[in-house]
Amino acid sequence: MLNLNQKTIKRKVKFVGVGLHTGKKVNLVLVPASPNHGIVFKRTDLKMNNQIDANFENVKEATPLCTTIQNEFGVSVSTTEHLLGALCGEEIDNLLIEIDASELPIMDGSAKNFVKKIREAGIKIYDTSKKYIKVLKKYELRDKKKFIFVEPYENDLIVDFEIVYDNSLIGKQRKEISLLKNDLEEVYNSRTFCLYEDIDKVRKMGLGKGGSLDNAVIVHGDKVLNNKGLRYNNEFVMHKILDCLGDLVLSDYKILGKITCSQGGHKLTNEFLRKFFSDKSNYSIVEFNEKKLPNTVLYNKGLAATA
Repeated sequence: MLNLNQKTIKRKVKFVGVGLHTGKKVNLVLVPASPNHGIVFKRTDLKMNNQIDANFENVKEATPLCTTIQNEFGVSVSTTEHLLGALCGEEIDNLLIEIDASELPIMDGSAKNFVKKIREAGIKIYDTSKKYIKVLKKYELRDKKKFIFVEPYENDLIVDFEIVYDNSLIGKQRKEISLLKNDLEEVYNSRTFCLYEDIDKVRKMGLGKGGSLDNAVIVHGDKVLNNKGLRYNNEFVMHKILDCLGDLVLSDYKILGKITCSQGGHKLTNEFLRKFFSDKSNYSIVEFNEKKLPNTVLYNKGLAATA
């Protein structure tokens, strides 16, 4: 259900884990925040200039492996996408994320543990209304065979994602989800994955130091090396949807529109956000005046507009 008021959590939530790429132990604390605070990271291992707004303009590097955001002082946090994907699905608007390392803990490779503890903490709903990004016209970005586009869609965020791999087990998968209508449990529970033949390449880049069969699905030929196999037949594309949702949170407000993506990832999504928001004719910032989903009136930058 689309909730029209801003939300945070009722109490602090703590996590301990290791960074997927650094391999270092990480302590992570989610702290309730006031209305209009937004999602902000705070590096508690640093004493000064240690806050980073979760915004696409702060993306330092978006690679096939993770998204890293950085403030103007060069302080960064990486692998933000799984936690942010959980916040997107649970509609958390305001949160201070305290972290004592440069990378978020990978947990089991999915957002399952984040969602579980957020729900256990409970959700606080403020009287303050949310702002949304209303897509006004279709916008598309292509990179050879890869593409992502958004088009108007009333009062919901739809993500239609396709992956295409030469690997016979993964192959071609496509899934569409609605944040308003669909149960997101399979999205939350789907783990990051890697081809066995890519492991050495990742390690030579100085990454993947914390990776293991406990936090990633490893595919070797037509087999999954994890003892319990896949959680779902379409776990690969469902995890890509989780990643996409996490990167879309960096737009500040939830997008109302339909996102269609083929063979994309963190880098393509971030480039798309930068170009989409560079043209103000592509979107408007809106608020719903009513307590439940309206079909008539939107508040648009101080002006009443017919939906």
